[in-house]
Parts: sequence; C-alpha cells; structure tokens
Amino acid sequence: MKLEPIVVSLLDTDLYKFNMDQVIFHKHTDLCGQYFFKCRNTDVVFTDEMIDEINAQVDHLCTLRFNKEELDYLRSIRFIKDDYVEFLRLWRPIRDYVTVDRDKDGGLKIEVDGPLFSAMQFEIFLLEIVNEVYFRMSFDYEKLRKSAEDRLNKKIDALNNRYTFKFAEFGARRRLSREWQDVVVRRLVEETDKCVGTSNVYLAMKYNILPIGTYAHEYVQMYQGIDKIPLAYTNYYAMKDWYNEYEGDNGTALTDTITTDLFLLDFTRSMVNNYSGVRHDSGDPYEWGEKMIKHYESYGVDPKTKLLLFSDSLDFDRAQKLYDYFKDRTKVNFGIGTFCSNDTDETALNIVIKLQYVNGRPVAKLSDDTGKAMCRDEEYLDYLKRSVDFRLNREKL
Repeated sequence: MKLEPIVVSLLDTDLYKFNMDQVIFHKHTDLCGQYFFKCRNTDVVFTDEMIDEINAQVDHLCTLRFNKEELDYLRSIRFIKDDYVEFLRLWRPIRDYVTVDRDKDGGLKIEVDGPLFSAMQFEIFLLEIVNEVYFRMSFDYEKLRKSAEDRLNKKIDALNNRYTFKFAEFGARRRLSREWQDVVVRRLVEETDKCVGTSNVYLAMKYNILPIGTYAHEYVQMYQGIDKIPLAYTNYYAMKDWYNEYEGDNGTALTDTITTDLFLLDFTRSMVNNYSGVRHDSGDPYEWGEKMIKHYESYGVDPKTKLLLFSDSLDFDRAQKLYDYFKDRTKVNFGIGTFCSNDTDETALNIVIKLQYVNGRPVAKLSDDTGKAMCRDEEYLDYLKRSVDFRLNREKL
C-alpha cells in the first residue's frame, strides 16, 4: 500500500447504511446481495497500479473493527437499538466478499457478493477508496487540493453573504479525499450557520453535529428479491417495515426507486402521517415538489408540516432557487454532496455501486429519470417496467 490508509474508521460511512442495516438485521437476515460498480464517466482509465492500490486499501479496510467510542456514539443516536450495536461489536468487513479487477479497456470492475446485512456496508467505503486512489494517482493532488480550497473559500463567503437556505453535507461517496472532506465539514460548521449536519457518521461524531440520513434505493430494491412480494408493491412493504422498525422516527421516504407515481399509490394517509417528509433524487425537482404538495393536500395535510429534501446533483445556486420557490409552502432542506467534497479544477468521478441481485434474482432501480435506471438484466428491467405500468394504469382508472 503506497498511500496512507484511506478508511480509518468503520464510522466513516453514511448514516443510512446503519439505518437500513438495522432493518435487515431485525427482519431480513436471510437475504444475500450482489453489488456492482459502474463509472459513468466515459474517459476514465484505471491503471494496474491503481487496481493494486485499491486492493491494498480494501485489505486494510477489512482489518478494522468498531471501537468502544464508536459503538457508544452509535448507541447515542436515538433510533439505533442496543441489540444492533451489540451485533456491530462482533461484525467486521469480510475480504472474501469483495473482488476488484480491471477489464481489457482499463475500466474498473468491482463486485461485492455476500449476506446483504454485510455486503451492503461496503458501498461507501469502496467509493471513498476508489475516488481517493484515482485522484491521488492521476493528478497532482496538492494542486487539486489548492483549487478545492480556493473554491471552498468562495462558497463560505457566499453562504455568509448571499445564500439563505440550510443544507446537510452529503459528500462521502465522491469526496476528493478523507482529509479534504474533514476540512470541508469542519469549515462549513465553524465558519457558517448554513450546514445543519452531515451524512458522514464519523465526522458527525468528531464535530458534534447531526448525522443525517434515512434510506437509499437499495432498501426498496431488496424487496424485489423476496418471492412473496409483488414487484409493484415493494414500496408498500419497504415503508411498512421501516415504520415498524422506527415507529415514525427517522422518517424521510425516498420516492423514486420504482418511480414517484407508483410510490404515491402506497403513500397513503397512514404513511403520510407516519413519515416526516420525502426525498427527491431524480427527475424535475419542481414538478416533483408540486406533485408532493398536491398529494399532501389531497389528504388534508398542511404541506408546511412536511419536509421536502432535495439531493439530486445540487450546487448552491440550484438549491437557493428551489428554496425560494418552495419555502413559503413547505419545509425545505438539501443534501449537497460532490459540490462540497470534490469541487476542483478536474471533473469529479460519477461512480456508483448498485445492488443488482438479491437471493440470485435481479433487482433494479427505475428512478424518475430514465438515464439513471440501472439493471444488469434487460429482460427483468422490462418486466419490472411493465409491472409498474400495469398497476399505475389499473389503480389510476
């Protein structure tokens, strides 16, 4: 390993990994999952040296364990339960679950395959490793860091003098480096009053700020792999299990896993009351916000009592426009990631690691933007789309 360790704590991940994993630990330990890496940039090449470094970093990751301070911090989060924390005392990342290689064209290949409660934990760690290895080994890192610092200085000045919205930092998965995300979060918290928290649990603990997150697409996707659940009803069962686990706490629902229109069929009066808000991650944010406000009003619920959380490829200008548009009609907040943690003179990587199989069955994310759909089985993807369309056409008549 030529670089310093990139991941030095198992808390250096997003809060929603623990949230989702707790539900799996209590309800679905029989599920196994396969995750696959994808780089959406078209001109990125990973060298053999990078592959070796990524593998060495994964080796190091799998030596880590939760320490007492970390476990005590997790236990202090009001909706994390003691039995799950005790499980984490025993849990460790298992190296055999992860394979890292490159294809003949220089593309990076990563697969994670194992029990879902364990396999799912690798995603953020691996993305952090890939990003930092790539940027440190492809460019002059100090030059990149200087450009990031110059941009951060301007952002902080603008936050203090021009912008009026509040937001959470969501930048772990595509950060320039561990060191730089630490600087960003510290300065946003100490030098502005606009940053209300971070998705990074380690940094939330370090700087005594709010850890923020609920669940991701993979949580709804995993229900597609359960035999007894009809595909077009996976949102219903996912939200039901979530409510049973958290009893209305930790309640911001992600709407677009198999389209927001389908989600709304299951976002019934009881669910509207049980969840504090909803998160946007694809499609036109203004159309989505109007649709959510109309849905709340259809149940006689004042939209001002509910949260719209926007998290799709935001910068500060986009966030301010959305805030100005919706702020008098509903609660508004933002999760802003790459724009905070990897804004440099070089293009950030657009990389993901997505759940693609559960118990050997294909699963997929449709989203509200067809360009974000991801599935390794085109026949299954078509079947899922037809299942969604069938229910929408039948129940909207």
